[in-house]
Amino acid sequence: MLIPALLLFCASAFSADWPRFRGPNGSGVGEAGTLPVEFGPRKNVAWKTPVPFGRSSPIVAGGRLFLTASEGGKLITLAYDAGTGRELWRREVEAAHGHKIYKANDAASPTPAADGSNVYVFFPDFGLICYSFSGKERWRHPLGPFENFYGMSSSPVIDKGLIFLLCDQAQGSFLLALDKDTGKQRWKTERKGMPVGWSVPIVYKDEILVFGSIRVDSYFLATGEQNWWLPLSSMGSMGSPVVYNDALIVTANGSDQPWLPSFEAALAKLDQNKDGLLSSQECKDEADWFEHFGWVDANHDKNIDAAEWNQARSFGVGDYGAVSIPLGGKGQLGPAAIRWRFKRNLPYVPAPVLYDGVFYMVKDGGIITSLDPATGTLLKQGRTEKAIGQYFASPVAADGKVFLVNEEGKLTVLKASAQWEVLAVNDFEEDCFATPAVSGGKLFVRTRATLYGFSAQ
Repeated sequence: MLIPALLLFCASAFSADWPRFRGPNGSGVGEAGTLPVEFGPRKNVAWKTPVPFGRSSPIVAGGRLFLTASEGGKLITLAYDAGTGRELWRREVEAAHGHKIYKANDAASPTPAADGSNVYVFFPDFGLICYSFSGKERWRHPLGPFENFYGMSSSPVIDKGLIFLLCDQAQGSFLLALDKDTGKQRWKTERKGMPVGWSVPIVYKDEILVFGSIRVDSYFLATGEQNWWLPLSSMGSMGSPVVYNDALIVTANGSDQPWLPSFEAALAKLDQNKDGLLSSQECKDEADWFEHFGWVDANHDKNIDAAEWNQARSFGVGDYGAVSIPLGGKGQLGPAAIRWRFKRNLPYVPAPVLYDGVFYMVKDGGIITSLDPATGTLLKQGRTEKAIGQYFASPVAADGKVFLVNEEGKLTVLKASAQWEVLAVNDFEEDCFATPAVSGGKLFVRTRATLYGFSAQ
């Protein structure tokens, strides 16, 4: 019968969508049929097209691929045919406000999100915008300016008719919920005391789970009321957590020792005019940390005092690690609630991926670690020798493979298993910051200037 067959096709197409950062509920796991092992600019290319620069990752919904970019002060949303790579439409808005952006971020860092008929984009220098799949603007919700030296990069999340956005910053952090059809605010929850962060929440039943730089929080989707929370230190929350059965697994890269010397030691070395402060001029030769001066200088007066120094010095020090937290708690949870903790080979920016019962992490240097998600037991640690570099993109998995790409554009393909092995390293010969997408039998990769669709041929 035609109608049931059509419904089956639509359901199948939707289930294969990659509708937000890291795909279905931020898991990093997709349905894609057979995907190639060896591919690159001249091999197994289904299509490729030039794109303006942006660090946002591609998403796929309803046969369309969406991404964002920035160019000359314009904030750009783009839609492509996921099957052919043909550009369907481009929409631009002018930045409403702006600030100097840290070198590892840009004006189009957040990844879009889509439902069955609309795409939602967040530009920190503008706010949230909703477009229909045909490119018609449906609503806009201004936000900012934000106070985050490193820039904002959390991405929108859609569930239960709402669009959620996490905005962690130096002061005034909050979690926001808007009606996805109208853009009207449903609720806004202040995250008091929460410093800068860049993670993307995930949804579990009637909760939204948020990894922040000093704790993990659960909020009720309908009201924004805090459900439970657990203190957890990190050098800045990144990526997304994952769910394994009845537990949430979070990777928080922290430290047992401060990353800066004592303020007294710094003064003795650098305070040339003996005023008890550290000026930007006095610190300009401190190559190991001077690039972060603007973050340490919280009040932006071009001097660092003892309070500012000690606050930055303590950032990320405490209880950290990859941790498994049983779901279903209430109120504040203590260390005893943690099911297991693993403190080695922790990634900073890339999120983990949980695939076929194995938990994978990748960190700078191409170091890959697999754990048993039930116990935290180490299964294997090793390196992808031809792709060491830095990693900003998160790994994704499908078709018995794990795909991970470094900043230099070298994409490693693993055979997925507890004792994973490197099948290939593919060189894109161009920087890559975006997390790949998997949908409809294709792997989509965004490099600095090109968008690729790959398929097995």
